[in-house]
Amino acid sequence: MMLQNMIGGLVLLHLCFCHLESVFGDEVKSVSVMEGDTVTLYTDVTHIHTHDVIEWMFGVQSPDEIIAEIYREADITSFINERLKNHLQIDDQTGSLIITNITTEHTGLYQLEINRKPSVRFRHFSVTVYARLPVPVISRNSSQCSSSSSSYCSVLCSVLNVSHDVSLSWYKGKSLLSSISVSDLNIRLSLPLEVEYQDTNTYRCVVNNPITNLTQHLDITHVCHTSAVGVHCCGFTEAVIRLVVSALVGVATVGVLIYDVRSR
Repeated sequence: MMLQNMIGGLVLLHLCFCHLESVFGDEVKSVSVMEGDTVTLYTDVTHIHTHDVIEWMFGVQSPDEIIAEIYREADITSFINERLKNHLQIDDQTGSLIITNITTEHTGLYQLEINRKPSVRFRHFSVTVYARLPVPVISRNSSQCSSSSSSYCSVLCSVLNVSHDVSLSWYKGKSLLSSISVSDLNIRLSLPLEVEYQDTNTYRCVVNNPITNLTQHLDITHVCHTSAVGVHCCGFTEAVIRLVVSALVGVATVGVLIYDVRSR
């Protein structure tokens, strides 16, 4: 009798240990994808048993809503969340969750619960979906004065409607010249650069997020061709001085002409 009690206690202790390990020993797996891609969240089981019950849950802060269920014994697979169900599939053999044509609305925490009596297994996934990057546009920076030398041209690299964790950078060859980042949604990023007209170096503007990037190369001749003869932009004080000098020159010219006419 004592031996049976000891065996029963060991079995119970083993089951409790397995349960605690599955609940508290699970790590959160991070998954990063681009909008429009297909991603699979794996159960890491080779096949679903007859009496298995599988639940997939989703939430932005924590998994709090059941989005898909499998009852193998009743041969039932159901997708519950109306907003997500058109994007969801389940692997019939393993129970892995497949999200197709993924959008930024699918960013959040996912929890898998496999009820395989007498134990329960859990897996957690943190999915981050990044919006597609726009192609950088390089243009003449008409709002920015170039340096005092007419041999310089100011250019501007811009991207529109960028999402979180996006950076915009200027490179000269492989060297990083400047960079700017954004953490907000749907804003414009712009980064200026001043180059010489005769510069033969390779300049490129790069927009990137943590998983991909897009590059636009600077064609100095094309972007700055309107300034090939040298366009100099000046401040207010210099503009006033130029205006006054021009007026004085005009008055002096008129005076000379009048004097010449009277002399004749």
